[in-house]
Amino acid sequence: MRRTTTARLTATALALTLGLGLAACSSEDTPEPGESASASASASANAVADQAALEKVEISGKSGEKPTITLPSEPFTVTTPVARLVEDGDGKAIETGDVLPMHILVVSGADGSEQGGTYDASPQSLVAGKTQIEPLETALTGAHVGARIAMAVDNGQGTAVYAIEVMDARTPAARAEGEAVAPKDGLPTVTLADDGTPSIEPASGDAPKELVAQPLIKGDGKKVAEGDSVVVRYSGWLWDGTAFDSSWDDKSVFVVEPLGQAQVIAGWNTGLVGQTVGSQVMLVIPPDQGYGDTAQGSIPANSTLVFVVDIVDAY
Repeated sequence: MRRTTTARLTATALALTLGLGLAACSSEDTPEPGESASASASASANAVADQAALEKVEISGKSGEKPTITLPSEPFTVTTPVARLVEDGDGKAIETGDVLPMHILVVSGADGSEQGGTYDASPQSLVAGKTQIEPLETALTGAHVGARIAMAVDNGQGTAVYAIEVMDARTPAARAEGEAVAPKDGLPTVTLADDGTPSIEPASGDAPKELVAQPLIKGDGKKVAEGDSVVVRYSGWLWDGTAFDSSWDDKSVFVVEPLGQAQVIAGWNTGLVGQTVGSQVMLVIPPDQGYGDTAQGSIPANSTLVFVVDIVDAY
């Protein structure tokens, strides 16, 4: 599912990787006021039964290698999203806000056939406390790097069963830190709050026709390259200074991965390549590298976009 701004990964990040829907994991499953007590009780009973069924799913194999998922029976079905900690790891304790690179394997509950995974590629990163996948968050609470988690969900086409392995827990920096860089003339003026939250004074001239990637702070960390996972904090505006999105609003981070092919607008995939960790970069993105002639939520068609991006980690 794409956000209407940078198209950042949301609660369905696992689904984007594997092509499977996890919409059932969202907060929309919470009963609305006015639903009958019997319906709520039925849902609760289903959740208990589904959790008990998941306890019988086995995940085996060496740490860091593609596991084997053994279903207790076929077809294996659940009606509610459920997850459990199969085995804790012995690494760093996972804390809220940590970026978690995870390897994932998914099989069909119908026949146990493999549906996709990341073990032959790069891990998929999620942010602890921000996944909005409640059963996964519960399983992660108190766990450590190396933890293995089983999860099952009805994705609308049947039950999918996941094996999830936490490969790392990275604590991103609070903000960009480095040497200030004087920007070129004709660009918006950026002001930072005490906590690093950016605001802009729009430029008076016409918007650039080409992509601009202007460092405002030059960090001394890793130089990011295509294929990296890049962790950022960001805010976005239209060229006229109208704000439309900011990760600073909820103190969160966003992971662009893999850089160069990430599910973000083209100007991000291009403009962040070659920047360094610790840097703050202004991206001025013309329509042809943004949303083009298609309106996107509060963003009008043919808009030039301005982002201030703090690169707080990359791996």
